[in-house]
Amino acid sequence: MNERARAVLERWEEIAQALSQPEVAADVARTQALLRERADIEETALAAEALKKLEIRRADCEAALQDPELAEIAAAEARNVDRMIAEQQALLDRLTRSADPRDRRNAVVEIRAGVGGEESALFASDLYRMYTRYAARLGFTVEAVSASPTELGGYREIVFIVSGRNVWSRFKYESGVHRVQRVPVTEASGRKQTSACTVAVLPEAEEVELRIEPGDLRIDTYRASGAGGQHVNRTDSAVRITHIPTGIVVTSQDQRSQIQNRAQAMKVLRAKLLDRAQAGADAAQTEDRRAQVGSGDRSERIRTYNFHESRVTDHRIGLTLYRIQDIMDGDLDEIVDALEQRAEATADS
Repeated sequence: MNERARAVLERWEEIAQALSQPEVAADVARTQALLRERADIEETALAAEALKKLEIRRADCEAALQDPELAEIAAAEARNVDRMIAEQQALLDRLTRSADPRDRRNAVVEIRAGVGGEESALFASDLYRMYTRYAARLGFTVEAVSASPTELGGYREIVFIVSGRNVWSRFKYESGVHRVQRVPVTEASGRKQTSACTVAVLPEAEEVELRIEPGDLRIDTYRASGAGGQHVNRTDSAVRITHIPTGIVVTSQDQRSQIQNRAQAMKVLRAKLLDRAQAGADAAQTEDRRAQVGSGDRSERIRTYNFHESRVTDHRIGLTLYRIQDIMDGDLDEIVDALEQRAEATADS
């Protein structure tokens, strides 16, 4: 058993012990945090526990080999257990290779139109559709938080939350600049144009991970517009939250009530504050810690979508696929799997 798996198993046992304590049970926030952490490490902990039991069985076989009457049976059992140990160890190596504790989290996704004017806004809408369809394929749910639509059906900006099991592990490679090459519907001459959108994917932060002082927030309400039903034009249900120390501003207007919009906006704010703190920590690390699949910097061009050639190229790994319509319909697994494999190979080297 590798050291990382052993540490996970020890933490699993610590959490079980903590949850049995009356003082912990009385603390709702701490209990919820421990339950979430337990869910995060459950698969790895159970695999480590199974390997531990197999190792005990192997030791029993070794003892039985010393008995002439049991030696033949023990040898056969030892070979069987050795095979199971190898399989279980391979599983644990895979589970602990990336070992990013954020992999099981939900994701906050922001898409912003960039170079290209209205065509960029239309591409932002296409990316939103691509991600919602990809999420649906994986059984995830998507909740829009805020949007700035354009008259032609595009988005200057759209923010949404993707929820489910292992969301971050499947969306985390999407941060960066996405470039599109095609003839815009706004181009009367039929000339191909290059436009771009910026995508930011942030892991949803837990409430217990960082403390936000109420005095550091300025909360404004206003009348929402756009999707959401007729109520948005009659009530001040939209919420804008400004985090005064950092100047970060988040909004939410797609929920039916002010309370719901405030809760959604706080999720986005926590994610942004955690991302800022993580970015500060990453900046202190050396350059060779950066994965070959990219730094995650939103200024980095990561992918080009060429509609004329039906081509999608991920520049970080040099992967080109000639089935753009499938990809725009949410079939992203081949790209994400390749990025994940490169990240694992880089981590092992």
